[in-house]
Amino acid sequence: MGKGRPRAVEKGVLGQSSSVSSSGPSSIPPGPVYYPSEDDFKDPLEYIYRIRPEAEPYGICRIVPPKSWKPPFGLDLNSFTFPTKTQAIHQLQARPAACDSKTFDLEYTRFLENHCGKKLKKRVVFEGGVLDFCKLFNAVKRFGGYDKVVKEKKWGEVVRFVRSERHTRECAKHVLCQLYREHLYDYEKYYNRLNHDIVRGCKRGMHGEKKGEHGVAFLSSKRRRRNSDGEKVKICKVEKEEEEFDQICEQCGSGLHGELMLLCDRCNKGWHIYCLSPPLKGIPPGNWYCLECLNSDKDSFGFVPGKHFSLEAFRRVADRAKKKRFGAVPPSRMQLEKMFWEIVEGLVGEVEVMYGSDLDTSVYGSGFPRVNDKKPESIEAEIWDKYCASPWNLNNLPKLQGSMLRAVHHNIAGVMVPWLYVGMLFSSFCWHFEDHCFYSMNYLHWGEPKCWYSVPGSEASAFEKVMRNCLPDLFDAQPDLLFQLVTMLNPSVLQENGVPVYSVLQEPGNFVITFPRSYHGGFNFGLNCAEAVNFAPADWLPHGGFGAELYQLYRKASVLSHEELLCAVAKAKDCDSKALPYLSKELNRIYAKEKKCREGLWRNGIIKSSPMSPKKSPEFVGTEEDPTCIICQQYLFLSAVVCCCRPSAFVCLEHWKHLCECKPSKHRLLYRHTLAELKQLVLLTDKYNSDETPQCSDLQRQLSCSDDLSALTKKRTLLLFLDMKCVKKVMKSEKSYQVRGGHVSLAKLAEGWLFRSSKIFQIPYSGEAYSNALKETEQFLWAGSEMDAMRAMAKNLIAAQNWAEGIKDCLCKIESWSCNQSHDLEKVDVERVNNLVNLNPPPCVEPGHLKLKGYAEYAMILVQEIDSALSTSSKSSIPELEQLYSRACEVPIHVKEVEKLQARISALKVWVDNVRKCIHEKCPAAIEVDVLHKLKSEMLELQVQLPEAEMLLDLLRQVETCEARCSEILNSPINLKNVELLLQELDSITVNIPKLKLLRQYHGAAVSWLSHFNDVCVNIHEREDQENVVDELKCILKQGLSMRIQAVDELPLVEVELKKAHCRKEALQVRRTKMMLFSIQQLMEEAAVLQIEGEQLFVDISGVLAAAMHWEERAAHILASKAQMSDFEDAIRTSEDIHVILPSLEDVKDAISMAKSWLKNSKPFLGSSFPATEGFCPMLKVEALKELVSQSNLLKISMAEQPMIHSVLKNCLEWEHDACSLLEDVDCLFNMNNTGNALINTLIPKIECVVSMIESVLETGLSLGFDFDEIPKLQNACSALQWCNKALSFCTVVTALPGVESLMENVGHLPITCASSALCSSLIDGVKWLKRALEVIPVSCNHKRCKLSDAEEVLSEVQRLKVSFPLMVDQLLKAFEKHKLWKEKTHIFFGLKTEERTWSKLLKLKELGKNDAFSCCELDMILSESEKVEKWKQHCLDILGYPVGDVNSLLGALLKIKHTLDRSLYIYNKSRGCNPRDLCIHCFRDIKDHELLNCSICKDWYHLQCLGAILGHQSDAKAHVCSYCQFIESGSISRSGGALRFGRKCPELGMLIEILSDSEGLCVGIEERDLVQQLVGLAIACKDHLVELTDFALAYLDRDLSITSEKLTTALKAVEIAGVYDNHGNNRLDLALARNSWRVRVNKLLENSQKPLIQHIQRFLKEGLAIRIPPKDHFWQKLTELKGIGLQWAENAKKVSMDSGALGLDKVCELITQGENLPVHFEKELKLLRARSLLYCICRKPYDHRAMIACDQCDEWYHFDCINLSSAPKIYICPACKPQTGELTVLSMNKERSSEGKYGEPQTPSPPHTESRRRNREAKPKPRLKQMMPETMDDSNNNNTLRFSGGMDFLLWRNRKPFRRAAKRRAEVESLSRFFHVELQ
Repeated sequence: MGKGRPRAVEKGVLGQSSSVSSSGPSSIPPGPVYYPSEDDFKDPLEYIYRIRPEAEPYGICRIVPPKSWKPPFGLDLNSFTFPTKTQAIHQLQARPAACDSKTFDLEYTRFLENHCGKKLKKRVVFEGGVLDFCKLFNAVKRFGGYDKVVKEKKWGEVVRFVRSERHTRECAKHVLCQLYREHLYDYEKYYNRLNHDIVRGCKRGMHGEKKGEHGVAFLSSKRRRRNSDGEKVKICKVEKEEEEFDQICEQCGSGLHGELMLLCDRCNKGWHIYCLSPPLKGIPPGNWYCLECLNSDKDSFGFVPGKHFSLEAFRRVADRAKKKRFGAVPPSRMQLEKMFWEIVEGLVGEVEVMYGSDLDTSVYGSGFPRVNDKKPESIEAEIWDKYCASPWNLNNLPKLQGSMLRAVHHNIAGVMVPWLYVGMLFSSFCWHFEDHCFYSMNYLHWGEPKCWYSVPGSEASAFEKVMRNCLPDLFDAQPDLLFQLVTMLNPSVLQENGVPVYSVLQEPGNFVITFPRSYHGGFNFGLNCAEAVNFAPADWLPHGGFGAELYQLYRKASVLSHEELLCAVAKAKDCDSKALPYLSKELNRIYAKEKKCREGLWRNGIIKSSPMSPKKSPEFVGTEEDPTCIICQQYLFLSAVVCCCRPSAFVCLEHWKHLCECKPSKHRLLYRHTLAELKQLVLLTDKYNSDETPQCSDLQRQLSCSDDLSALTKKRTLLLFLDMKCVKKVMKSEKSYQVRGGHVSLAKLAEGWLFRSSKIFQIPYSGEAYSNALKETEQFLWAGSEMDAMRAMAKNLIAAQNWAEGIKDCLCKIESWSCNQSHDLEKVDVERVNNLVNLNPPPCVEPGHLKLKGYAEYAMILVQEIDSALSTSSKSSIPELEQLYSRACEVPIHVKEVEKLQARISALKVWVDNVRKCIHEKCPAAIEVDVLHKLKSEMLELQVQLPEAEMLLDLLRQVETCEARCSEILNSPINLKNVELLLQELDSITVNIPKLKLLRQYHGAAVSWLSHFNDVCVNIHEREDQENVVDELKCILKQGLSMRIQAVDELPLVEVELKKAHCRKEALQVRRTKMMLFSIQQLMEEAAVLQIEGEQLFVDISGVLAAAMHWEERAAHILASKAQMSDFEDAIRTSEDIHVILPSLEDVKDAISMAKSWLKNSKPFLGSSFPATEGFCPMLKVEALKELVSQSNLLKISMAEQPMIHSVLKNCLEWEHDACSLLEDVDCLFNMNNTGNALINTLIPKIECVVSMIESVLETGLSLGFDFDEIPKLQNACSALQWCNKALSFCTVVTALPGVESLMENVGHLPITCASSALCSSLIDGVKWLKRALEVIPVSCNHKRCKLSDAEEVLSEVQRLKVSFPLMVDQLLKAFEKHKLWKEKTHIFFGLKTEERTWSKLLKLKELGKNDAFSCCELDMILSESEKVEKWKQHCLDILGYPVGDVNSLLGALLKIKHTLDRSLYIYNKSRGCNPRDLCIHCFRDIKDHELLNCSICKDWYHLQCLGAILGHQSDAKAHVCSYCQFIESGSISRSGGALRFGRKCPELGMLIEILSDSEGLCVGIEERDLVQQLVGLAIACKDHLVELTDFALAYLDRDLSITSEKLTTALKAVEIAGVYDNHGNNRLDLALARNSWRVRVNKLLENSQKPLIQHIQRFLKEGLAIRIPPKDHFWQKLTELKGIGLQWAENAKKVSMDSGALGLDKVCELITQGENLPVHFEKELKLLRARSLLYCICRKPYDHRAMIACDQCDEWYHFDCINLSSAPKIYICPACKPQTGELTVLSMNKERSSEGKYGEPQTPSPPHTESRRRNREAKPKPRLKQMMPETMDDSNNNNTLRFSGGMDFLLWRNRKPFRRAAKRRAEVESLSRFFHVELQ
């Protein structure tokens, strides 16, 4: 038996690749593969149980069935259609979270306003489009946040998330990084801090939180919640019974527990924190948004339903997709996996595929055979039935013996009913584990393989943690993401995080098993069809419990009830013994949990309980659906809690506090099993389980106290001396004590109740007392076996209560019926009365018992009278029975005998009516005989004496007489005339007698037959359709014989006419078709017998018969005489005119056919006898020729070719004789044993002679054209002899290895018979030795070098050879001498000192060793040392940037770099004044050689020729500034290569030090190593100088920049000219240059004539932070000071500009002056202040949004209320421009201010618009208003007028004129009229 050879567990899966491409998962170890035997394969669950310990750590395994297991595919491929789903493979991992941008914008805006004091910008453009901040934030969160993305350089991936582009520009990454840093970095910190506070708050809440009334902690930092109208939500009190909730939980539908209601800050919908998935521990701080608002429907991801496909159409789609991706060449597994994971990670582009997944086999059909499915015609019934019943058929697997799912009654799709999957390339099934942690089995019916990945169930938590860390944005949007089956993650990522992953490649015909909690996923390699189902063996049970708890946590509806399944399995009679240990542990866990919860409910005051209604089929799961918890959505099988306020809402025991806000005393516990019953299930399983768990032992000890319960009934208390009133009082007080006090034990309460209940039976029955007692017992019945006494007492109470209530009910009904005697009232059943009365002893004291007993006795007397009347001995008449029935109806108790009496009376009346109908019937045959017999039997049963009985008997006697006469006729031969007489006599009888009816039928059939026969016989011989005549006569004859009444005279006539018709039919057949000659003769003889030969038809046939007889005589003659071919052909032509099948015709044809066939077969052989003839087949068979010669003797026709065939056969036999003799000579040569040197010279000519003879014979044999057996033998012998001849030639000449190898290759082509001969064997051994000898001789081109010992061994083998090779032996000896000489030279070389070992000597030894030396340690040492030197030199070239293999240029490159370092040190030393000479900085030559220039700043010299195009034609040499000084002085940010930059790649100093240390292991001295050592010393000196200069520049903080500029210029020149690069020094130089640039630019900004803007200052400060400018830096302090002064003034200016004139004008002007004198320029703020300083109207106030109007002459603006205007006139002229007297109509004062807010800013508020206003006035004379006044005004206010005095008016208007009107002068008005008015035109 065993486990089926798990061959792939240790060393990899057969046929699978253990590694995946670099883009996909790398080095994924394979899962186990099992190959069960036929015996192992019989029971799948047993086999899986055996391999589970080994396979479960992998989470998956593959099972390859035995070769004999080949189930047929059960679906019709032509008619099968199925729906598909569209899968976006590129979004399985690399997709943004489906977040709603509006929610993100709302939260982000709140963050900016509350924490940054900013507003959200409307648009931020990136790559030509608006940047989605929501996607950007989630993308950065996906990769670990901003800091991690920057550190790991992940901005390319972030850009792809944001823009969904494959190719990303480098600049886009930096731009996106800056945008995120500017806009979202602060929000990220706030978001992370908020989440950290939430986690910390939750942890703190779990330990020390304050609990409210309902025991759930909540945080007080959450803001007050509001409903959809913005009103505050009021916390509802529990005591309020009827209340309206302003917020309802979207999950449970309840508005209770408002303090735990969490409202979404966008949609304002509410959820209880305990209803969320997963639930929250407390209300989180900050804003909270629901999943509906967080997730956008637009961006939500899932598998979209696709088209319906037939299998052929889907195949075409799949083939096109695969061909488009990989072309015609089939891809490997590595290519497929690499491509798939590149697509998943978003590196390829958009890829969508179709997947026919989750197809319910009950709808679409199963791939396995099923009993109720239609069997395809191509499949045998036996095979179909075999696989229908196979346990490996997935339709049978869940219901097998040992499966826990056998108890599930209903078919669950995908669990109990398999699902079908039709996939194509890359169609995927994402990471998930099965529902309820089930096992799963997948079978691949056909198609391409399926690739699986699996994580063991033991690592599920680690897997989930990695998934959440890698995809945080997706899990934030969907906490239950792993339940969705839409997300993939590269297995290599899991491996990198320490999660083990295994892979399996499922081939067609293979099973794949996944284990509980094992996360698995994968994809298809192409078109395939698979089927999968879940199953649950015994070891699944603990995992099922975990799955149920997981569903409860995430508020997911479960597939089935785990508790119900456990109970059903435990109650099953056929429970598997293997399941008992697992079942026992699970039941113990469920029992402990249930016990703890129920006791907790009781302690919290829930004392009401009642059992659930029992199920109809408790042995099955799912027959009746249980209610579900409104909180966690789980089935409530064992128990539930309900409240009277919400009778339709149920919760589990863990969530009872969330049901409602009623007191616990109003709640009720519903239970299906008591704890005692549950414990019985546990003990039942433990009974068969030998390993008793400690938990079970503890439970048994807890239950041991039940033995003491009997003592409870014996205890007595003071209640013995109290009456029932006192008992009720104590019960009531103790009941309240039970609810409030938690310290009273349940056993003590049960003791008191048990004693009180026992006293109730001793007092007269009281319904209230019994109800109270039973109501009180509800708190005990749910408990364990310790409450068995209470349950027994409760049963007794219920029985007594039912008995007493039954007594009362019966008496009540009896009395009610007696008073009313109404038929509508129901009587009391006598059986019920007897059951109540006869109960002895009575269960309780009920006074009505005796009264009811009297009624029962009277009813029994009446029953006896009815039984007597209905007995068989009674002869009661109908009136007597009716009188008894009326007495029984007056009794108030219902007895069944009354119904019997009523039935007897009714039956008698019906019988009398039926008998009378039969007697008075007049119609013939109207009465059935059975009716009469039935009436007779009823008469006997009823036992009555009535006059109708005798009449019935007379009618029956008449019927019997008639039946006897009919039987007499039917039992004897029937005569037609006798039948006719009888039918006339009995024509009027009224009873339907069957035999009489049968006689009538026989008579009608006989008459009809005679008529039909006479019609057929009319002109029968003239009819052409004699076939129809024959059929008609046969039918008539058959009918006549089958009739009971036979026509004796007519039947012989029918037989004669039938024979004649047969004869005529055959004659017509002869005339239509050819027939055999003897058949025609027989036909004519039969016609003569029937005397119809004179008919014209038979006369014509006799003429044809005569012609046929004449032809037969001639054919017999030519066949016997062996005539010529012409005679036979003439006979054939003559036979064509005779319409008869001639017997000899076939013989004639056969003779001709045989002759022609022989002649055709002879033609190739006749052609072969003429050598000059071409075109014949050269491979003729001699046996065929012999057969032709023998066939020629059997021919019946004479032919001329027969002698020629005999001649050809003679020639062939002669050639065969010659060939055989030659083969004998060849055998003699091959059998020669002695091939010494003396015979070799004579053997070669002899072999050559034999070869020439063989070639001559072969030529002759091939010319004959026959396939002789000797030809291949001769050819083989010829080739073998030629090979031997060539091998013998090697004995006398020196040959090369290729020739010997070629000869050895031909050995395999030698015939076996020849190669095994003595000659060939000796030569083969010799050639093999020769080949080995040539291989061991050292040659430089040899790939493999042999050792000296191998060569000596080869030389020693020459003694055993039968063939000698003397020249080869001499060559081996010379090779030995060369090797020895080379070895001595090598020892001398390594004996020298290291400095004496030169590179040239080493190379010379290397070349000599390649040509002369055998394999030895000296040669390996020479090659190794030379390889070390070459690698070291090549490493140097790689570092210097020279091409591979250019080793000779290494010395020159090092010298060039040394020259650059000398120049760099010259520059450093020159800056210190250490160099007395002045050289050109560029070329390092004396300055006197050419015309030169001197830099005016650094004073360095340059040749004009060296500068070239950099300088151009510069005439003033004194003004020249070099590029390095220009760079330093200009403050440029980035630097490019200068004129001194080294032209090649600069090696890094660390690399030079590394190669210098590497050279210490070289055994020879080389010049390059010394030069590298010099370079390292020079580079370190340069580095020290550079560090000194940069440290000074970085530490310098003063204002004078010239000090650092000089040092940085020197450092910059030296670094660029140096040929060695130091990373650390250059980075510090870049930082120093960046700071210097910043200081130079800041200095220019501060010293500029124009004031700097505040934006410039802020930008420089931000840049200074990036390069870490020290706070004590002079320029940093200066900018910080300017920023503080400027921002303080700007803030003050902003407030003043918005104060609506609160600040005085002088203060405003003072503020403007301050702004103008600031060192920072604020253009916008100054503009606002200047606008603020402009005063309007006579009130001299700035613009404050009040309604205004402009004067059409002076353009001055006035407020409506200041000039008392109520409406806008068409033309307005102010009093200052046109002083007049009059009245001004104004609005009343109480309405002046009411319209102020209705007007906005004037359209033209400033003087510069005067000209435009004038033009507008000329075009359209209307007043200028920002907003028109209302069309209708209140006319009642027009009567109010306001008058002003002249002097005061003048003074008022003069003082109120604005300053800005000075631009327009006008004459002063010395005096004004007393009044002025506004003229309305």
